[in-house]
Amino acid sequence: MCDILIATPEATREGITLFAKNSDREPNEAQVLEFIPRMKHDEEMVKLTYVEFPQVKETYAVILSRPWWMWGAEMGVNEFEVAIGNTAVFTKVKVPERGITGMDMIRLALERTKSAREALDFIVSLVEQGLQGGNGSKSHKLYYFSSFIIADPKEAWVLETVGKEWAAKRIEGVYSISNALTIEKEWDMASEGVEKLSRKGSFNFAKHFSDRFYTHFAHGRERRAFTLGKLKEREGEITLEYMMSLLRSHSFEPYSPEKGSMRDICMHYGGLTRPSQTASSQVSELGKGIHWFTGTSNPCLSIFKPITFAGGLPDLGKEPTDKYDPDAYWWRFEAFHRKFLTNYRSHIDDFSRERDALQADIIQKAREIEKTPEDLKALTEWTFREEKLFLERWEKLVKPGKLPFLFGKNWRKVNEDAGLRMEG
Repeated sequence: MCDILIATPEATREGITLFAKNSDREPNEAQVLEFIPRMKHDEEMVKLTYVEFPQVKETYAVILSRPWWMWGAEMGVNEFEVAIGNTAVFTKVKVPERGITGMDMIRLALERTKSAREALDFIVSLVEQGLQGGNGSKSHKLYYFSSFIIADPKEAWVLETVGKEWAAKRIEGVYSISNALTIEKEWDMASEGVEKLSRKGSFNFAKHFSDRFYTHFAHGRERRAFTLGKLKEREGEITLEYMMSLLRSHSFEPYSPEKGSMRDICMHYGGLTRPSQTASSQVSELGKGIHWFTGTSNPCLSIFKPITFAGGLPDLGKEPTDKYDPDAYWWRFEAFHRKFLTNYRSHIDDFSRERDALQADIIQKAREIEKTPEDLKALTEWTFREEKLFLERWEKLVKPGKLPFLFGKNWRKVNEDAGLRMEG
């Protein structure tokens, strides 16, 4: 499950567009944070997650956060400051077993388009051909269509898709999406099929296409109501820091992971009724060229790092899989997060204060430096070093605790599957 938030220039304090997403996936599904430069291509086809697709002569530079086994990405941004994220939506229409996943569509659009509108048109062209499909999970069957937020410094769109049908609305101010269709009776553009249905009377896009069972248990409507309400509370004064705080938020405070729910924005795995956790997070300052990624799970336990196309990424070690590897950046932090989880309430208050202090220092430094490639590279490398020192300090401070029986049983199975031995 996922949440995406957007605030356009009139809604933010600095007059820029802020794009934010939490990517919620299965707990052992490591996410790869990667920078791919602009590239020339001679091959005729590119292999996506499940199918091949015609390649173009040149693809644009992208920063992506993607599940380790996918070609496509849960979220990302390109060198022209187009940012895209998707969420699963559950509908009455059967999803093809093979096809281009919503995540593949994100990467294809980022690699090939220069504006939000161009990206929207590109994704719509794939949807109208009936090309969307494929399993959204590596370990079990999970078929869904996608809702997207597509943004650049000048405009933002929400695009919701069901089979070959779609509706899109330009966003002015604030908007958010979770795992439920949000477009009802008003849109700026739609497929011919949707326009035809709308002429028959009081047609409601979301009501007409939504599957009640899965939509209900995903609690996307509740999460969306929470995030949209919080965005509207600060409309006109929304900041980078506020977006980060929303991605770190839970449905109740003081928070305990064993009592969490699918209503949490910062999602912690909890078993059958809460099978996802936030695997990585992004906040992009579109118009400033700085993109803040955690590259690690649970943003309440993570630091957002500034990444730019001029500065690139430092070496993050081995590319992760679904098996624990201490030499892989995502797993290095995941092992700590799971240790912290066993004694969350004892440490979270002190941890949060230090996390926020470090985050504030990083943001301040990002605002003060000269924006040369050398300075941007140095900023990113310094941030990752500071994060490493922060992790090492807290690894020594956190003492393993004991999880409640059922919650602990669920986590023991997850850790066994990953080959991760935990203390206590």
